[in-house]
Amino acid sequence: MRLYHGSTMAVRTPNITRGRGNTDFGKGFYTTTNYEQAARWARIKRDRQESDKAVVTVYEFDETLLNSPDFNVMHYHGATKNWLDFVVNNRRNSVPHSYDIVMGPVANDSLYATITMYEKGNLSAEAAIIQLRTHVLFDQLSFHSKEAVKTLKFVEVMDASETED
Repeated sequence: MRLYHGSTMAVRTPNITRGRGNTDFGKGFYTTTNYEQAARWARIKRDRQESDKAVVTVYEFDETLLNSPDFNVMHYHGATKNWLDFVVNNRRNSVPHSYDIVMGPVANDSLYATITMYEKGNLSAEAAIIQLRTHVLFDQLSFHSKEAVKTLKFVEVMDASETED
């Protein structure tokens, strides 16, 4: 399986200790199976950091490891109440987890208003999930242990500087 990581620099050796803790699946190294999603994220980071580079680092990952007893893997299949609660708890940075790898939808900025309304109790879980399912949900795989992140095999770095048409 090909995985992509968007950034302002090439990441040949991923590091799980960098980055923020209050993200969808907690502190870890994030990838996606969708090149365009990674390229879009690289451009967002470039603009936020006022950098001149936006790159996508490409990895190979043995997807059979998602079912391996060697790793504690959580796989969310779409926007569900369990996924929604997990994202809210991680964004609050309140509940550390013990997963090596987490796979599921990206709760990007266009979804965050719905998640915030649910978090504040202004929207039921059922209503939030209905709203979330109206969006195209890209996936993400996040790596949370040193052993898991070592399974990523660097392939190449691609320039993602060009804006979308």
